[in-house]
Amino acid sequence: MSTIPDIPGVLTSDEVIASAEHLAGLQTASGMIPWFDGWHCDPWNHVESAMALDVAGFHAEAERAYEWLADIQRPDGAWHNYYLGDGDRDMVVEEPKLDTNVCAYIATGVWHHWRCTSDRGFVDNLWPTVERALDWVLSLRRADGLALWAVEPDAHPWDYALLTGSSSIQHALRCGAAVGAATGSPRPDWVEAADVMCSVIAHDPLAFEPKERWAMDWYYPVLTHAITGIAAKSRMAEGWPTFAMEGLGVRCVSDEPWVTASETAEASLSYAAIGDFATATDLLAWTRIHRLDSGAYVTGLVHPDRIVFPDDEHTSYTAAAVILAADAITGASPASDLFVPAHIRASQSVDD
Repeated sequence: MSTIPDIPGVLTSDEVIASAEHLAGLQTASGMIPWFDGWHCDPWNHVESAMALDVAGFHAEAERAYEWLADIQRPDGAWHNYYLGDGDRDMVVEEPKLDTNVCAYIATGVWHHWRCTSDRGFVDNLWPTVERALDWVLSLRRADGLALWAVEPDAHPWDYALLTGSSSIQHALRCGAAVGAATGSPRPDWVEAADVMCSVIAHDPLAFEPKERWAMDWYYPVLTHAITGIAAKSRMAEGWPTFAMEGLGVRCVSDEPWVTASETAEASLSYAAIGDFATATDLLAWTRIHRLDSGAYVTGLVHPDRIVFPDDEHTSYTAAAVILAADAITGASPASDLFVPAHIRASQSVDD
């Protein structure tokens, strides 16, 4: 049985509920969750918001979010990058690009929903959507096993892979395989594909388009368990001086004093993944300066003057990342083990 994450002085259960109510208030009649009211939606961040809704107990809203994706999935299994409108009759494709990481993430979300609800019937219904999506992603693999970043419809794909995207994809493949096993449709080939991706991530950094400026390339291999153990702890320690601004949060990019609450929350998730719950809690606490009374979060602040950037932007994915980080730290929902493996939490309990 799930409980609502509660970290006194950092993020209370009442605040988690308020943020989830904010997300539910953004959801259109069709189930689509935009970045903010009147703005576009992308499937990756849409799924992250659905996961946060499940953590807070808003299961019906989460199901509507997944059903919307199933309804608009392309015949090839992909989704476009950005959608505008109410997600129904007036919906338009804002950006037609097909991004492999964006399309894979539904598998993570559906497995997360299963872990939160144990609703076999709903997951059975979503299984064909998950299977089509992941098979499409793997159809864009290079010879080294990495999925190409993206492709324009009816055009040649980009010729490079991304470290953050590949880390997220291999995690989605493992989640998809777990969904398949739970529904009686095993896909061991997805686990094998994820293993190959992890080997490249660990041993061949030159296989990826250089993106070292971005914080996500620092922590995402750890957040998704593509890199684990001592190597993961070393990676987080090495990147801290570059990306962390003490007491403020994590820079989105290494060369600007621009702290984003989503990157800070995701770094919190990454520290939780290696069992460093103290640092994870500190990072989550630093997101409080981004929090609004509505439960929304300002996307970014430029220091030292705390200039809101982008101007007046408070994004759904930011509130969602904060909720997921709180869940990872507390272990409140059964789905928290998607980010903090059971043996990591167990070892931390023994240490305590």
